[in-house]
Amino acid sequence: MFVQGSTRGAAHVIVLGNEKGGSGKSTIAMHVAIALMKAGQRVATVDLDWRQKSLTRYIDIRRDWGRHANLDLEIPTHSIIARAAAASVADNEAIEAAAFADAISAIEQSHDFVVIDTPGTDIHLARIAHSLADTLITPLNDSFVDFDVLATLDPIDLAVSGEGPYARMVREARRHRRSIDFMRLDWVVVRNRMSLSETCKDDFIGRGLDRLTARLGFRSVEGFAERPVYRRLFPRGLTALDEVDANLADARATPGGAREEVARLIGALRLPLDPAGLRRAQARQEWFAAQASPLEMHEFLDT
Repeated sequence: MFVQGSTRGAAHVIVLGNEKGGSGKSTIAMHVAIALMKAGQRVATVDLDWRQKSLTRYIDIRRDWGRHANLDLEIPTHSIIARAAAASVADNEAIEAAAFADAISAIEQSHDFVVIDTPGTDIHLARIAHSLADTLITPLNDSFVDFDVLATLDPIDLAVSGEGPYARMVREARRHRRSIDFMRLDWVVVRNRMSLSETCKDDFIGRGLDRLTARLGFRSVEGFAERPVYRRLFPRGLTALDEVDANLADARATPGGAREEVARLIGALRLPLDPAGLRRAQARQEWFAAQASPLEMHEFLDT
């Protein structure tokens, strides 16, 4: 369930972070952003991955497809932080940090949420973003390779023997955040891309995460299963929450299972929704219902 009302005047910052690539950060970032917009919230997105630009591409494609298909698709206010090209690393970092600060300053007072997608590597902008986060979402593929960024395991009995590099970085980001405004970062580790057909009799990953929750201070929730539908949606810039004309060749209405996964994840994040935004979403829903094109928002948002 969403926690309604915010105690801050500025936007609630959601950061997607993991030092390992391929964990599904951009897919989750897009679904979270669109879910919030469908709930009437004012959402801005920031892409810090100047090389891959996955979130930027997702949004650009969504905008283009909406125009082509005459669809009223939600588009967040978006910015990407470009790579600097100064003579030294220190100068580049200073230029990029200033650009990031300017981008946040331009949107934080006029939006309810800012969703920041970070690259799968340890760079200075990612560290700054983690320090700004109110909610940190770390997608984690269901494998020991991904688990290693959080913790090291004893090779004999697979017991947790130490913290991984990403966990140490998050700890430092939390310490820095507390020194600035005493705000607590809500860290949510999302078990992502789990097989639909495979049942694990001995869930080492799940047990390991359970042992780490108290030690590292995160919550572990279920994410998206390994569904082909998520990959099929990207070329049209669509999400599992969009209503799409079933006659379109590669953009048919998405299976209910994917929507349920998104709903479950959004609820688990416990994000603070602005009540005025909820009223905007209700008015929009009623307008679509009058046009015989219901969004059926109640299927995935508990208001």
